[in-house]
Amino acid sequence: MTDLIAVDVGGTFTDVVALRGGVLEGRKVPTTQQQSDGVVEAAEGSPGDRFLHGTTTATNTLLEGTGAKVALVASPGYEDLIEIARQDRPSLYDSARDRPDPLVARQDRFSSDLGAREIARRAAACDVVAIGLIESHQDPSGEALLARELRELSTMPVVVASEVSPEFREYERLATTVLSAYLTPSVDGYLRDLDARLSMKSRLVMTSSGGLIPFGIGANVAGRLVLSGPAGGVVAAAALARFHGLEQVLSFDMGGTSTDVCRITHGEIAVGREHTVAGRVNRVPSVPVQTIGAGGGSIGWVDPGGALRVGPHSAGANPGPASYGKGGNEPTVTDAHLLAGNLHESIALAGTIRLRRAAALEVVTRLGERIGLGPDSTAEGMLEIADSHMVHALRSVSVEQGADPREATLVAFGGAGGLHAVRVAREMGMQSVMIPPFSGVFSALGLAMAVPRTDVARTVMLSEDDPRYYQAGRDLVGEARARYVEMFRSDPENVQRTCDVRYVGQSHELEVDGEGSWHEMRYRFERAHLTRYGFQRPDEPIEVVNARATASGQAPLAWAELPGPAPGVEPVFGDGAWVRDTLPAGFSVEGPTRLIETNSVVLVGHGERMVVLDDGTLRITWA
Repeated sequence: MTDLIAVDVGGTFTDVVALRGGVLEGRKVPTTQQQSDGVVEAAEGSPGDRFLHGTTTATNTLLEGTGAKVALVASPGYEDLIEIARQDRPSLYDSARDRPDPLVARQDRFSSDLGAREIARRAAACDVVAIGLIESHQDPSGEALLARELRELSTMPVVVASEVSPEFREYERLATTVLSAYLTPSVDGYLRDLDARLSMKSRLVMTSSGGLIPFGIGANVAGRLVLSGPAGGVVAAAALARFHGLEQVLSFDMGGTSTDVCRITHGEIAVGREHTVAGRVNRVPSVPVQTIGAGGGSIGWVDPGGALRVGPHSAGANPGPASYGKGGNEPTVTDAHLLAGNLHESIALAGTIRLRRAAALEVVTRLGERIGLGPDSTAEGMLEIADSHMVHALRSVSVEQGADPREATLVAFGGAGGLHAVRVAREMGMQSVMIPPFSGVFSALGLAMAVPRTDVARTVMLSEDDPRYYQAGRDLVGEARARYVEMFRSDPENVQRTCDVRYVGQSHELEVDGEGSWHEMRYRFERAHLTRYGFQRPDEPIEVVNARATASGQAPLAWAELPGPAPGVEPVFGDGAWVRDTLPAGFSVEGPTRLIETNSVVLVGHGERMVVLDDGTLRITWA
């Protein structure tokens, strides 16, 4: 095993996992206002071979609206496509709700007919140029020429559609290119600053696909880092599912600011090719995560109708919940847990933050007075509302996608995941919960279990039985392999082919394994179509729309290499809770009780039983 440090930045805490000499350690530090300061501080004194990073820089830039001033160059007549978009509405029957404003102002959209010199002059007040010419996915030469001319005339970064999203469907391609351009200066500045301050020989950042790429590449594909943070936890949850042979898993990552959920089948992540963040299309390979604004720092409040609400606003790391004693004066989910007895003043969050029950009581009491409830009832109400938000999120990745959550296991992690996991799972009708080792810093652990990865794609539009399909596949595999070697200076361990396939006349495609013959691919497509839509049409011709290839390497750390429970340790019980690190494999206990580890707390309620598995995972079941 190679020595490494993995750092995942969250809204409240920054999670750190370090592997040195075969010894794995995890810890949390408060997230700093300037992310890079906290990351560098967390990395000091850690192993010097490899640095792995999950960042929220791209996400925060997008959500806060602090991105670059973008100039868009489009084909004549297509300058406003970015605003026309699709006919889809965010809410079909709500006339007051509309799509977010375009990321490019009308006066900053230019026709390519103007020529590079005039475009450079008119765009001089912008920070970055995005180029998206019609049909450039088939012939990128026009975009490449214009980009080269603009780079010669100006120092502004130039983002090109045929490099960012080389597939058909003009709006999605343009929207993805503009989004990447909007994020480029902030992501590039952040990664360059961090790169200069770190001493590790290898520095890799997590992408939305759950793969790792070098810092220098990440700066050029900023849109691919929007889900950099949540992807790590999904990767680790998939590794746990494979190790334990779980067919269906719902991952549940609850931190201080948000909760991320994802469905995993047979230990494999169904990486999608498009997602929407803050109402904006981003057509890049992405783990299918749903995120809601519910975490330990989510603030309780009363709406104009007098109803108790929780989130999405968070107290964050500074000042944090009132019970942190750092100046917070609003009630949060963490404060509610403290009053409900789920947390104790003796617990040091992240090893350093001592909770203050008196401060929590003051702010929760004040909130309760507004709705006529005492502090205990208010605290319990806040927890029930937070649970309901999480149940809704879990339903969105299971029931609403045709999957029965009763057949799944909930894998819960994050600093607050163990506090809500069983309550949420029982509400969903599930039968068990698994709390992995290093659960409080699990997303950082996932960085160490991720593979170096590169993705390539090409729109091919091939009719069934077209012999060019085989050559297209070989070409793409070669391109993916070459790009991987260029990025990582080594050969990939694996190159996988997939294809986007549809019945002729359909509007959208399904991605299936692209290996083998047309006959084999059709069989896989029709099985996928039956599973997704409930029917298939054996007599209808099919076509391949896009060909894809993914080249990947070996993960630095495998699940089987985790240390597991220490043998021969005597279980320790104190302050009304078991100390997790002292529990041997096979240890079991009936609830109600709590399990305390450095970075998280796990609740086991009445009628629930917890057992420690051989790898250190906690399995909680109930009748």
